[in-house]
Amino acid sequence: MKKILCGVCLLSAATLLGCSSAQSDWNQANTQGTVAAYQAFLTKYPNDPHDADARQRIQTLQDDQAWSTAQSANTADAYQKYLSDEPSGSHVQEAHDKLTGLMRASDWQEAKSAGTSTAIQDFLAKYSSGPEVDEAHTMMGQFDYQVDLGTFHSSKAADAAQTKLQDKFGKDLQSVAVMPPAGKSKMYHVASAAMTQDQAKAACKMLMKAHQHCTVMKRAQG
Repeated sequence: MKKILCGVCLLSAATLLGCSSAQSDWNQANTQGTVAAYQAFLTKYPNDPHDADARQRIQTLQDDQAWSTAQSANTADAYQKYLSDEPSGSHVQEAHDKLTGLMRASDWQEAKSAGTSTAIQDFLAKYSSGPEVDEAHTMMGQFDYQVDLGTFHSSKAADAAQTKLQDKFGKDLQSVAVMPPAGKSKMYHVASAAMTQDQAKAACKMLMKAHQHCTVMKRAQG
């Protein structure tokens, strides 16, 4: 009987010692607060009650490290990598916002470099908000002229002229379109895309050298 009691006591002592050791190691892992420390704890105590907590802390640390890396690089590729590596991370929405901002800024630089109403309109069709969008709307106000290439009594005649002029001068005029009658007028206009006054003057000058009649006109609003 004494041997049995001794055995029970030894087992209890061993269990208490084991619990004490595991708790001590858990406290140490928390003090270090690193992925390596928590992974070492899990390796040593795979079935400990702190198992789930340790795995969660590892995930959080890895997520934060991946986000810190993305922020340091601050590039579209870096944010895309974060989203790929941490699809359920706590910084996913912020990563999407950063990525959109960088892409919007890049697209805006391209649109401004092109310097055409078509490029600005394409940009505005893609983005609805952001500082670049406000700038784009302001810039669109500068494109208030067109190159008028002729007037026609019927839509059929205007369409035929538009096709011919688009093939011949579309690149220089950004595009050539038919404008239906406005107000009391019954005439169809064939004209360029919206331009600044200087762009319209330069384009018309080039067309006249190619023996194409044109005039610079104020673009109809609304």
